[in-house]
Amino acid sequence: MRVPANTRIWTTALLFICFLFFLAACTPLSTNRREQVDLQQKEGDQVQSNSIQEFKDLYGIEIVALRYSAAGHMLDFRFRAVALDKAMPFFREDIKPYLVDKATGKSLDVPVPAKLGPARPTGRNPKLGITYWMFFGNPGLVKPGDQVTIVVGDYKLEDLIVEGQ
Repeated sequence: MRVPANTRIWTTALLFICFLFFLAACTPLSTNRREQVDLQQKEGDQVQSNSIQEFKDLYGIEIVALRYSAAGHMLDFRFRAVALDKAMPFFREDIKPYLVDKATGKSLDVPVPAKLGPARPTGRNPKLGITYWMFFGNPGLVKPGDQVTIVVGDYKLEDLIVEGQ
């Protein structure tokens, strides 16, 4: 018996949404050393256009977006590699990135479901100019407009503002 195409599309969409909720549920708030991350900033220091160039120069990436997504259960970080030698920590499997909410100091991890692996890019020959993604589970802590820091190894992408839906 052949299943109508319309039914398959809705079934696939429903499974994808369930997957996103599963990822969010698998990501607890960290309560370890990451909460101790120093988020001090100079007074009046705001994210400016020169920060974008600074991220390119220091970390080898261009930030495309940091969005509130999956009905608030995920934060979707998009970036483009512009210098692979500097950007490699974003692709290394042994480095575990996390996001820190500036207001509370709490950190959010990248979900790692058992069968799918981490919700982020890993080492397989990254290429220049490709937009890569990384999800952070968000149990309602971070909202659009909040300032956050993304930590990847020794790199700290500070004072990023979460975009709304």
